[in-house]
Amino acid sequence: MMYSFAQRSDTKVLDEPFYGFYLQKTGIDHPGKEETIQSQDKDPETVINKIEKLNTEFPVVFVKNMAHHHEVLDWKYLTEYKNVFLIRDPKQLIASFAQVIKEPTMQDIGLQHEAELLEYVFENSKHSPIVVDSNNILPDPEYGLTRLCEQLDIPFEPSMLSWKKGPIPEDGTWAKYWYKNLHNSTGFMKQSTSERELPQNCQPLYEQALPFYQKLASQITY
Repeated sequence: MMYSFAQRSDTKVLDEPFYGFYLQKTGIDHPGKEETIQSQDKDPETVINKIEKLNTEFPVVFVKNMAHHHEVLDWKYLTEYKNVFLIRDPKQLIASFAQVIKEPTMQDIGLQHEAELLEYVFENSKHSPIVVDSNNILPDPEYGLTRLCEQLDIPFEPSMLSWKKGPIPEDGTWAKYWYKNLHNSTGFMKQSTSERELPQNCQPLYEQALPFYQKLASQITY
């Protein structure tokens, strides 16, 4: 989705701007941890001020965040923005994480945090949250993105449907660990790896995560 919005003529994208602060604050070990910490501002207020400044310079600012990064943040800033919650079948999500982190946890996959954030935004934001399941985008990306743009009150641009193979300048330093499939893509498509089996050791995590996914899925906008 970030690559899609990066193709727009009016948009600036940011890739997980709170990741460095999250890693520093929690001490969690992720691939490329030190490089990520060194590459980003670790003061959340500085990051938020950067987002606000970009909002004065670009008609649209797309901030790709991970729900669990908000564990260490004050969520109040979210109430000023339009929040899109992108969800995915937890079997696919966990199997994907397990390719990089062999023993992923609930904290890693972020589903519980995402469900909690959705509830917070419902109760506190001036804008109703938008919940999108990736499986509803993939069959007809043009239709799905057009619907999403309508709900965001921005025009759909056909350029959102495709991009050049390889990285984009806005990628975080962690892209080399997490974005291999994305860098091999040129548009929205179902990856063959999305059918990978859930590792046996991840079955308990899947059972723990499923209720949170179902809670999010009950609010799907389309």
